[in-house]
Amino acid sequence: MSRPATFVPPPGARAYSLRTARGEFAVVDAPVPDGVEPRGVALLLPGFTGSKEDFNPLHVPLAERGYRTVAVDGRGQFESDGPENDESAYAQEELARDVLAQAEAIGAPVHLLGHSFGGQISRAAVLLDHAPFLSLTLMASGPAQISVSQQQRVKLLRDALAVMTMAQVWDAIQAMQTPEEVDTGSFDDGLDNRADLRRRWLGNKPAQLLAGGRQLCTEPDRVTELAAVPMPFHVLSGALDDTWPPALLDGMAVRLRARRSVIEGAEHSPNTDRPLATARAIADFWDVHPN
Repeated sequence: MSRPATFVPPPGARAYSLRTARGEFAVVDAPVPDGVEPRGVALLLPGFTGSKEDFNPLHVPLAERGYRTVAVDGRGQFESDGPENDESAYAQEELARDVLAQAEAIGAPVHLLGHSFGGQISRAAVLLDHAPFLSLTLMASGPAQISVSQQQRVKLLRDALAVMTMAQVWDAIQAMQTPEEVDTGSFDDGLDNRADLRRRWLGNKPAQLLAGGRQLCTEPDRVTELAAVPMPFHVLSGALDDTWPPALLDGMAVRLRARRSVIEGAEHSPNTDRPLATARAIADFWDVHPN
C-alpha cells in the first residue's frame, strides 16, 4: 500500500463527502490557487488497501500547474461507506459505474488517473463509457493479473480475513514487520502516522478487500479493448515494481500507443516515493491534452 507522510489535506485542499447519483464518496479536493490559470480537472483513484490520502503529495504541485485534483475513496474504502460482507457490491462493473458518477459530480470531462487496483477500475470505467474522460493515466497498473508473488500475498490476506477480524489482521501485519522495515519505511512515518494507517485499515470493508483481492489475482488482459478507445493514454511507473514489472508496462504502453513515464528512484507508489517528479510527468501529459 502507499503510505502517505500525512493524512492532513495539503494547503488549500478540503476533505468532504462528494454527492453522486450512486451515493456519497469521501474526497480530498484541491483547487487551483489564485493567480494560476486553470487548465483542467482530474479524478484520482487509489490502489488496493490505499486511500485518497495517497495522493496528498501530488495535489500542490499539480495545482501549481493549473489542475484541480479530486482524490476519492472508492466504495467501502477507508471513509467511503459500503456493505460490510456483500462482495457483489464490489464487482468491477459496480466500482466502474461509481467512477462514472464521480466524474459527473465533479464536472466532466476530466482527466482520469488510477493507481494499481485503481488503474484496473479506471480502465473498466473507460471501457463502459469514455465520454466523461479527457485522458487515462495508468500508474503502476498493469495489463492483467498481478505477479505470482503478489498473488500469494493477497491469498494470505484473504485467508486471514476468513478467520480474523480486521483489527486482528492489522496486528498480525505489524508483528510480521522486521525492525529494518520499521526503520526504513514500511510503517515508519511516526506514531501518529501509524495510528492513521491503522484507522485507514480498519475503515476498509472486509468484502471490499476480498472482492478487490480476487479481481487483482484474476483480471484478464483487456489492453486490446482499451487500445480501441479513441482517447490518449499514459503509462507511468517507478523504475522498480514487483507487482507489475516495468518491462510488462513497457509492452502495455506500446500496445496502447501511450506516453510512457518511468520515475527513477520510485517503486510501486511513485506518488509517495517521488511526488514532484511524478506530478511533473503527469502534468506534462495533461498539458498536451487540454479540455
